Amino acid sequence: MSHDHHHGTGAVHRPRLAAAFVLVAAFFVVELTTAVLSGSLALLGDAGHMGADVVGLGAALVATRIAVRPDRTGRRTFGSYRAEVFAAGLSVLLMVGTGVWVVVEAVARLGEPVHVGSVPMLAVGALGLLVNLVCAALLRAGSEDNLNVKGAYLEVVADAVGSVGVLLAGLLVAVTGQGWWDTVVALAIAVFVAYRAVLLGREVLTVLGQHAPAGAHPGAVAAALSTVEGVQSVHDVHVWTLTSGMHVATAHLVTSERADSHAVLDTATLLLRDDFAIDHPTLQVEPAAHGDCHDTTW
Repeated sequence: MSHDHHHGTGAVHRPRLAAAFVLVAAFFVVELTTAVLSGSLALLGDAGHMGADVVGLGAALVATRIAVRPDRTGRRTFGSYRAEVFAAGLSVLLMVGTGVWVVVEAVARLGEPVHVGSVPMLAVGALGLLVNLVCAALLRAGSEDNLNVKGAYLEVVADAVGSVGVLLAGLLVAVTGQGWWDTVVALAIAVFVAYRAVLLGREVLTVLGQHAPAGAHPGAVAAALSTVEGVQSVHDVHVWTLTSGMHVATAHLVTSERADSHAVLDTATLLLRDDFAIDHPTLQVEPAAHGDCHDTTW
């Protein structure tokens, strides 16, 4: 039997993701064209990151659709909610790739005379900052409860910082007449983008690795379940995150001889929901006379 978990996915944020996608895609064309014409590496690096955003936001949009798609095969027992986590992982790869590419280009420029147009950099940098601030405002609320939307949000935030960097580079080039400022700022943008990618990547790996979510350590969960009236002991506790906002747990509860198994199950389920934000626990209630469970082979 399937369960409705739409509240745990980014489907509700799809219109905002779509709006951000349109804005970023339109600006990417403008920035890339200007970067090529002006010869600015900072602008080109930021355009590369914007291009990664276009792909990342597109993947995020597709993921929100896949996540709520009905399973007609009967084989996806947990649905397709992990699609959103994979989309966030794609954002990480794109951000890292962009950062590495900018570093390689910057190193290749070392020792060479650099001539860039500061006026186009300033104009496009200002426009880019405006676009990214609008996109960040659209995605900020969803980033707090959905890893997929958070990936998209962090990308546009990184782009906003990149736009500030482009503005700074344009000002420095205009004031000093030294084109190498463009290369320095491009390197700074690359480092920032890579740093944000690493932070998001850690969250993605935590989910894909089925680690216990923050605030729901298995030891704490087992200790809390042990306080339920009628429970003698708890074992085989597993806690993991299916996708953002959807925590899952399984546990075996050994009860005393006269314990009301229905009451134990209800109390334990409410405890997990209220204290650990676990809305989908699977609990096996075992009377003490049942004996020990067979150990798994893995």
